[in-house]
Amino acid sequence: MTGTDDTWLDALAWGENGLLPAVAQDADSGEVLMLAWMNRDALAATVAGGEAVYWSRSRASFWRKGETSGHTQAVREVRLDCDGDTILLRVDQRGGIACHTGRPTCFYRRLVDGAWQEADPVTATPEEPRRGD
Repeated sequence: MTGTDDTWLDALAWGENGLLPAVAQDADSGEVLMLAWMNRDALAATVAGGEAVYWSRSRASFWRKGETSGHTQAVREVRLDCDGDTILLRVDQRGGIACHTGRPTCFYRRLVDGAWQEADPVTATPEEPRRGD
């Protein structure tokens, strides 16, 4: 995944705030695990190290996925959408938990008759909530 220079980063349509949305997808099942944000340095660190590194908007700092829980994301492939403004990470979710709530995916609620209902159970002890990540 690594290259000899970072000119590939210049091809991305970075937002006004220097961020892009990054979707993490299970590389085997195709399930969408989470959405986070990346700046140029987070994406470069992800590609260089092979593990997902995001930018926490709420903490204004880098966030190495799994740094406290151990539920890291080994990146198999990095893709870019047609507009050049969204990243897709195809990952191996170590430990099977992507969400700080202790669920395999952050998308565990579904709309049923005008109300949000939890569709997936907690499968691990939840981490401290981190709103905005």
